[in-house]
Amino acid sequence: HKEVSHKGVVDLVTEFDVKTENFLISQLTEAFPGHTLVGEESHQGSYHYEKAIYIDPIDGTTNFVHGIPHLAISLGVWEKGEPVLAVVYNPILEELFWAVKGEGAYCNGEKLGVSTQSALQNALIATGFPYAKVNAGIEYRWVIACMTNLLPHIQDIRRLGAAAVDLCYLAQGKVEAFYEIDLKPWDVAAGILIVQEAGGKVSNVNGARYNFDDKSIVASNGKVHGQLLHHLEKI
Repeated sequence: HKEVSHKGVVDLVTEFDVKTENFLISQLTEAFPGHTLVGEESHQGSYHYEKAIYIDPIDGTTNFVHGIPHLAISLGVWEKGEPVLAVVYNPILEELFWAVKGEGAYCNGEKLGVSTQSALQNALIATGFPYAKVNAGIEYRWVIACMTNLLPHIQDIRRLGAAAVDLCYLAQGKVEAFYEIDLKPWDVAAGILIVQEAGGKVSNVNGARYNFDDKSIVASNGKVHGQLLHHLEKI
């Protein structure tokens, strides 16, 4: 009996998104007085700040609405263009992922490490689909082209519906890689650091260092990164 409204064309938003973000902002404003708070539900303007906290109150809102437990609250603290602190919490499964720059990545106290799989043919790859439905033909063609290119060369693809959790699963070694387009900073700001601290690699589809202005993100265990990029379409 969750109250659900539609944001944009298809992006679902619940009362829990707004209430969770408002609560987090109120707490973080006090704890991090020098940081700009960039929330999915309240953001306007730039993505780039000297010090910022990127907040996704529920990454995987559609899963939440449909009772699928693949979702999380995601917080990523960035300073001078670098991630320094990350927290991703799945309240349904009670999984708390976190990382501090230079100190490793953890889930419920257990240190994380990416998969050691180096053969792309044995790699399980996570991805997501763009939510924008208006003028999304180019994006859809890219999605289909990438899947067509990849599927003959990998173990399989998973589309689970929450990028922050997908990145944590990569850090845990459950999947070997993740790629997607049209994500926002709050979708990946925490997951990027968790992947890096677990020994993984993050770039855009061209292989360059990822930044928030990029249309694409590719993350992997580092061992299949080049092979994966070879099969992904440039966009």
